[in-house]
Amino acid sequence: MSSLPLSKNDSAPATTPVLRSPAANYAVSRRWRRLQPTLILAWLIMAVVILWAIAPQLFTHFSGTQGMAGAQRLPPGSTHWLGTDQLGRDLYARIVYGASHSLTGALVAVFLGLVIGSALGLAAAATGGLVDKLVMRIVDVLLSIPGLLLSLCVIILLGFGTVHAAIAVGVTSIANFARLARSEAILVRHSDYVEAAYGSGGTFFAILWRHILPNSLTAVIAFSALQFGSAILAISTLSFLGYGTPPPTPEWGLLIAEGRNYISTAWWLTTFPGVVVILTVLAANRISQSFRRTHS
Repeated sequence: MSSLPLSKNDSAPATTPVLRSPAANYAVSRRWRRLQPTLILAWLIMAVVILWAIAPQLFTHFSGTQGMAGAQRLPPGSTHWLGTDQLGRDLYARIVYGASHSLTGALVAVFLGLVIGSALGLAAAATGGLVDKLVMRIVDVLLSIPGLLLSLCVIILLGFGTVHAAIAVGVTSIANFARLARSEAILVRHSDYVEAAYGSGGTFFAILWRHILPNSLTAVIAFSALQFGSAILAISTLSFLGYGTPPPTPEWGLLIAEGRNYISTAWWLTTFPGVVVILTVLAANRISQSFRRTHS
């Protein structure tokens, strides 16, 4: 018995493939490109370091400051994964406990630079005239001084310690935040919707709060992720030079400084803390790069 032909009102077979539009295919490919292995690895590294800082006791049962008799400068092994230092302290435990000091100092530095620098940049862009010239001359002076030299000058005035080192690093980043915030605010200030808000009778502070501030801080916040990695490196440098956290506090830069005297006989004392610092800084820079691409 022959089958009847399908009429034009009959439905199509269920096996008919559904073709995506070019726009849908582009959206899918774009989402897949965003899930890059390096970005996933960067987020994993930052997640581990943050967990170290929040709950270090979950990752090691050794103390970060107390040593063990007869366990001086043991190489990496099953008991001490990254070896021990000259006082018999577990190096892995000191790195884990040192994450809280390094990350806290970096957060304080970035927060200080973000708040003060953004406020100066927005004030200069919104008011213009004499205020803009005065702020930019201060920014030029800060940028003309090397960052490490300015940090040393500030920390000598304030004294040693993690918080003082963080403040010193934060002062050096104010100029970068101010210049970026000013440039972004100027672009927003001359946009059409801001001009329309002025024309409709909007006050200066209302337009600054509702339009200029939220639309100009996007790039600044993305830049803060990059400054976070730079702050970790700068604080570690100050601790390495002896101007940061005093011993026996386990701070990453201090760990590298303490191990340099034994680099020929105990290479792990400087290698592993240095690798942790490098990986953390690279992860922060990779995350900052993804933020810039997202908001560009």
